[in-house]
Amino acid sequence: MAELRLERPLGGAAGLLVFGAAAAAAPWFVEGSTLQLAVEVCVMIAMAQAWNLLAGYTGFVSVGQQAFIGLGAYALFAAAVHGGINPFLAVPLGGLVAAGIGMLAAPALFRLRGPHFAIGTWVLAELFRIAFTHSAWFGGASGLTLARVLRGVNPETRVQLTYWLALALALGTTLALFALLRSPWGLALRTVRDNEASAQSVGVDVARVKRRVFVVAAFITGCAGAVSYLQTMFVTSNAAFTVEWSALIIFVVIIGGLGTLEGPILGTLIYFALREALADYGTWYVIALGAFAIAVMMIAPEGLWGRLARATGWRLFPSTLRLRR
Repeated sequence: MAELRLERPLGGAAGLLVFGAAAAAAPWFVEGSTLQLAVEVCVMIAMAQAWNLLAGYTGFVSVGQQAFIGLGAYALFAAAVHGGINPFLAVPLGGLVAAGIGMLAAPALFRLRGPHFAIGTWVLAELFRIAFTHSAWFGGASGLTLARVLRGVNPETRVQLTYWLALALALGTTLALFALLRSPWGLALRTVRDNEASAQSVGVDVARVKRRVFVVAAFITGCAGAVSYLQTMFVTSNAAFTVEWSALIIFVVIIGGLGTLEGPILGTLIYFALREALADYGTWYVIALGAFAIAVMMIAPEGLWGRLARATGWRLFPSTLRLRR
């Protein structure tokens, strides 16, 4: 007799928790520049996991995730500069603002399909970029700064607090999505991705599933944007809402492995390794990244982790159903 069962976890979640506990002690052993790099890595992992939830598990390719990055960043800066809220406590506010806007935008965006949906998300991001550029309350084209708000905070303490926020965001996002994808809702996501009509026929509320996953991805991305610009202490509309964010996120997920939780982590580590190794080569750095991405897509269309998992059967975060006898 055969039945469909979820694969048993191979300790990936437990290993991630152990790693997180060890990584939390890093501020006492590493220098500030290394912590700042670690913040970038953690933020990118969270952003990539959120985009992968949309594209890899639900089938909606967005090129406008920078809309929620900018919204999360500006929500934090506005709360700190105009509202007097501690910026380190305002990170969840950035996620909530992004999620709220995502909830309002989702009904209109999901009327679009395929490339039209992708372009629609980019247009949304451009609308926000133009609006924030011409808003004096948000600093106009000059943006906002946290220099005055954080004047009395020790720079070393600021870096440490930002690092802990970024680490918690990366670990929390990965573990939360792992739990979500192993739940009935995770099965509903993949059903919608494969065939919306079939999903509807077996009782899946397709509209609700799409709306919820879009809002969840917006919340994660908004928090990541808030943490990213909290580290720089300065935000402008042209930087926060640039499409380069989405291009980088897509690059990371594609080379790591679309539709896997391990892929965004691997892709992020590879990207930053390449960036640090090739940063001194000017424009050749960009060319090398493009050539590497093309090579990966030709050799391993499923991404590097997807290729490895197919060859070895390794899955640190298994979330799919397998036929068992």
